[in-house]
Amino acid sequence: MSQSLFPDDRHLGLLTDLYELTMAAGYYVHGLAEQRVTFELFMRRVPACRNLLIAGGLEQAVHYLRQLSFSREQIDYLRRHPAFAKIPGDWFDRLASLRFDGDVWAVPEGTVVFGNEPLLRITGPLMIGQIVETYLIATLTMQTLVASKAARVVTAAQGRPVIDFGSRRAHGPQAGLLAARAAYLAGCAGTSNVEAGRLLNIPTLGTQAHAWIMAWGDEVQAFRHFGELFPNVATLLIDTYDTPQGARNAIAAGVDFQAVRLDSGDLGALSTEVRRILDDAGKQDVKIVASGDLNETKIRDLLKAGAPIDTFGVGTELVTSRDEPTLSTVYKLVEQETDAGVVGRCKLSKDKTTYPFAKQIYRSSDATGYISGDLVARATDNAAGEPLLTPVLRGGQLVQPLPSLEAIRTHCQAQLQRLPPRLLQLERGEPYPVRFSDELEAAVRK
Repeated sequence: MSQSLFPDDRHLGLLTDLYELTMAAGYYVHGLAEQRVTFELFMRRVPACRNLLIAGGLEQAVHYLRQLSFSREQIDYLRRHPAFAKIPGDWFDRLASLRFDGDVWAVPEGTVVFGNEPLLRITGPLMIGQIVETYLIATLTMQTLVASKAARVVTAAQGRPVIDFGSRRAHGPQAGLLAARAAYLAGCAGTSNVEAGRLLNIPTLGTQAHAWIMAWGDEVQAFRHFGELFPNVATLLIDTYDTPQGARNAIAAGVDFQAVRLDSGDLGALSTEVRRILDDAGKQDVKIVASGDLNETKIRDLLKAGAPIDTFGVGTELVTSRDEPTLSTVYKLVEQETDAGVVGRCKLSKDKTTYPFAKQIYRSSDATGYISGDLVARATDNAAGEPLLTPVLRGGQLVQPLPSLEAIRTHCQAQLQRLPPRLLQLERGEPYPVRFSDELEAAVRK
C-alpha cells in the first residue's frame, strides 16, 4: 500500500521547492543564513478581467509559519539527496531545530487589494525567509483567487444567495475545502462541502443527484421518498427528464419541499415556466435554485432578463476561477540588514521591476466614503491615509488572536461597500490609482 500523500501537519518543512532549500543551504555555508532581511509577497497586477482582488489565505499562511519544522525522516531524505552532497552536516542539524521566529505584517483577509501592493511582509533570518516562499505563494494565491471570483459572483447575484457547489471540480479535495472557505469569506451563503461545515462552521446545503431520480425509475416516487426523509431541507432536482413535467411531478409527490433545482437547459425560460407551475399549485413559497456551469456574467444576464431564480449554485467557475485561473503572485527580497546598515533590494529587469525596502499601504477615501487611491510608501514613513498592513506575528508569536471567519466575512462586505461603482462592474473599468512614494520611485531610479 502506498504511503498517504497528505502532509504531516507537525512537520511542513519540505512543502517547498528544491531551490528554496539549496539557497538556504548556500546562505548557511557562506554565513548569511541568520542575516535579518525582509521579504514581501504581492501580485504584480490585477488580471485584465478583474477590477480588484480580495486578500485571502492569511490564516493558513500563519498556521504554516507557526508549524514550520523538519522531521528526522525529512532531514534524512535531504542528507541523501544528491543536490546536497557538498553541504556540511551541521546544516542538517540546524534544520532539526529550525522554527519561524520572525515578524509578519499583513493585509487583513477580506481586504480589497490591487496590483503591486504587499499583502504580506516577513522580516527575519534570510534562510528561513527563503524556505517559506513556495508555501506562502501557493496559499495566498489560491484563496485570493477564489475570494476575488466569489465577490464578483455574489455581486452579480444582487442579494440572492450563492452556494459553493465546486468541491468535485476543485484541483483536489484539500483545494475544495480551501475554496469553500475563500468563497464564504467573500460573501457566498454556504457550501456543499461537509468538512468545511464541520471545521469552519460554514452553512452546508445540498440537493440530490440525477442518480437518485434514475435509481427509482419513477420520478414521482423518487421525489416522494426524498421528501418523506428530508421534509425540512428537501430541494428536488427536476431536470432529469423534462423540467416542466419534473415540476408537476414534484407537486404530485404530495410531500413537503422547500425548493426545486434546475441544472440544465434555458434557465431563464425554464425558471419562468416552473415558477408559473409552482404558483398555480399554491407553492409560492417554494424557491427556485439554478446551477449548471454558472458564472457572474450568466447570472447577471439571467437576472437582467427577469428570470425568477432565488438561489444560485456555482461550482467549476468559482473554485477554479476558470476565466483567470492564476495570479501573478511573487515573493521578493526588499530589504537587508548589513554591516553597512539597512540596504534596499530590488529587481530591475524589464517588466518585472520591484521596489526596495519594507513598505506600508496608505488608503485614502473621498467625501462620499468610497476609497479613492492608495499610496505605497516605506514602512518607516508616516503618510496620510489608512494603513492596511497590520502586525500579525512578532518573534514567531501571534500579536493577537486571528479574526474568526465570520469577522473576516463581515470585513469583506464592508470593504465592498466602500468601492466606487466602477470597480463593482463585471467589465474592466478605469484602474484604481496606486502610486508609490517619491522616495521609493527615486530608489528604483538610482
